[in-house]
Amino acid sequence: MARAANPPETIDSKAVKNLVEAQAIRGATVLGQPGGWAVLVRYGALERTVSAQKSRQMRLWRNLNTAVAFVRQELGLPRFEVDAVGHDPSAIERRRPDAAARQRQAHEAIEHDRWFREQIEVALREADDPNSEWVPHEVVKQDMARQRAELLARIKGDAE
Repeated sequence: MARAANPPETIDSKAVKNLVEAQAIRGATVLGQPGGWAVLVRYGALERTVSAQKSRQMRLWRNLNTAVAFVRQELGLPRFEVDAVGHDPSAIERRRPDAAARQRQAHEAIEHDRWFREQIEVALREADDPNSEWVPHEVVKQDMARQRAELLARIKGDAE
């Protein structure tokens, strides 16, 4: 079946599921696209491609098996067409920089959490050690005041 150069309009998954429940889907085609597979549904006199959840962009499955599973399980269609004419698996880079950044941030957060927990354990062990020296709060306040005064004097000396 030849397809027009312009891609068909999209339909969101919720609307597709409503059509499935109403038994209004007449058929489907797993349509080869550059970088993956789209699903084209037919209902009434219309043909629409299933869109991604949060966009009105055509949803692409990278693997033919997952697109087929969607048609069979979600749409309930045991028979459908496969049109591989436009399929080109090398057309789109498979990396997702947004996912890579999220993964990197998750790993950094896990590493920081591990480091933080280790620091807490060290501090608790030091606090429980009977040989630890405790510095009175007043002594710390005096020392900080002295350091602050020295720093301010240095800053004033540099500014002149």
